[in-house]
Amino acid sequence: MEIFIFTRFHAQPGKADALEDALREVVPASRQEEGCLNIHAFRSIRDSNIFYIHSRWKDEAAFDRHAKLPHTVRFIERAEPLLDHEIQAQRCGLIV
Repeated sequence: MEIFIFTRFHAQPGKADALEDALREVVPASRQEEGCLNIHAFRSIRDSNIFYIHSRWKDEAAFDRHAKLPHTVRFIERAEPLLDHEIQAQRCGLIV
């Protein structure tokens, strides 16, 4: 069953551009993964410290593999020090 991941990031003051750079690096690499059906990163137009990743995966196993790949691990290590909270991700199924 396809799954959708919604991930929210809130950058510390002064760290938003560094977070955007990290997102610009990880998203294209993630798009190349076999189980990735779609992935995009977004930056809020009302609060430039808020970012989102919306991704769609073939199944949970594909996303679990993604989470362990070097480019994903590197992104998490790079992003966490830039945030003012833990990464918030939700695994969701489509209802309509």
